[in-house]
Amino acid sequence: MLQQTQVDRVVPYYERFLAAFPTPAACAAAGPAAVVRLWSGLGYNRRALNLHRAAAAMTADHDGRVPQEDAALRALPGVGPYTARALRAFAFGDDVAAVDTNGVRVLARAVAGAPLTVREATALGDRLVPAGESWEFNQAMFDLGATVCTAARPSCGQCPLRRQCAWRRRQAATAIDTATAIDTATAIDTATATAIDTAIDPWRSSPTARPQSTFAGSDRQGRGRLLHALRQGGVRRSDLAAACGWPDDAPRAARIAVAVIVEGFAGWSGGKDPVLRLH
Repeated sequence: MLQQTQVDRVVPYYERFLAAFPTPAACAAAGPAAVVRLWSGLGYNRRALNLHRAAAAMTADHDGRVPQEDAALRALPGVGPYTARALRAFAFGDDVAAVDTNGVRVLARAVAGAPLTVREATALGDRLVPAGESWEFNQAMFDLGATVCTAARPSCGQCPLRRQCAWRRRQAATAIDTATAIDTATAIDTATATAIDTAIDPWRSSPTARPQSTFAGSDRQGRGRLLHALRQGGVRRSDLAAACGWPDDAPRAARIAVAVIVEGFAGWSGGKDPVLRLH
């Protein structure tokens, strides 16, 4: 639920979800439509379908439990390297780094002082995890990236890593070399802040810094509208375009419907004007 979704939005959904499906077996038995309906409002609905499929796999192959081994976790639908590592760190206490976009940003700026791919940042994070403290390490990385080492305006002055930060130290050295007056701490701090503000951010050249595509008017928006309509009941083929929010673009709506069917969310039933329904 936390993937690309803020904590404040997730908490009430998480509580309702656990109340409805307290175990993988309960989730698997409920069926995909029930899970997708309960997910309404969180977005990225494929996560809900994959969660149901993963619950079914855990029930069938792991006695209804979440497996601990990396390979077994990554074999579950919707579980990639990051999610597997997060589960290993937070559920089982394995000494691994769960590096999300925030983590890449912190590691690129504070430790490497250079652009990092997710793979490079994960390897670096693994080397930094203190033995037996993966929970604390990963939570600290999440919080630093989300609240202090932010993408647009990092609060370098309030960062607990400011004295060790590779980016800040490099710029501080440049500021000291170029400042005309460095007799006082105030002059140094001012020069350092100016240099940091104008310097190239190493994270900005990392692959994870690419901006997300615009949501308004996108296929993702139409897909979300269609799934919302399907949660309320069936959608007739003749109503697809309106349900997607594109009343004058029936071919585009039909393409979205095909994708929803192929991914396993829904299927057609009926005759001349069939109805699309959640499974």
